[in-house]
Amino acid sequence: ECKRILKDTGSICWQVGTFVKKNYEIIPLDIPIYNICKKIGFKLKNRIIWHFEHGLHATQKFSGRYETIMWFSKSDKCTFNLDDVRVPQKYPGKVSYKGKNKGKYSGNIKGKNPSDVWIFPNVKSFHVEKTIHPCQFPIELAERLILALSDKNDLILDPYAGVGTTLIAAEKNKRKSIGTEIQDK
Repeated sequence: ECKRILKDTGSICWQVGTFVKKNYEIIPLDIPIYNICKKIGFKLKNRIIWHFEHGLHATQKFSGRYETIMWFSKSDKCTFNLDDVRVPQKYPGKVSYKGKNKGKYSGNIKGKNPSDVWIFPNVKSFHVEKTIHPCQFPIELAERLILALSDKNDLILDPYAGVGTTLIAAEKNKRKSIGTEIQDK
């Protein structure tokens, strides 16, 4: 249904972790999600790792500190606003030291591409954004995706809205938003 209503320039992002079986075997959920999305005609544009430094501690394996965000598009015409999400350069003001660009600024003046590994704190007990949702993600995470993959006044749909993090990020950045959630509270 999401594919049917998505504009040709639109994208779908799916944030997933892993499923832990009773015997501690893990199943990375991005693998079956990829297979389903590919089968219905979506194109995987990026696999983004969201790294966070705090979470549940494990005793039978290394503690998990990341989740995967899969960015799919319906077509090659999807919106991508890199300049809207650039991050500060590691070495601001760095210039080329040889060749035809010697002495000229060597990076993009607007900042660098944030890459496919994003470090945002997760929303746990004393985080300022914490609500009743057990696996809430930070507004800043949704904002980066919304700014990069949509334009002002575009419609953002979150069919699994939870406590509305994506909707808040959309409204903050002058996008329209719709969310649905199966649980009333």
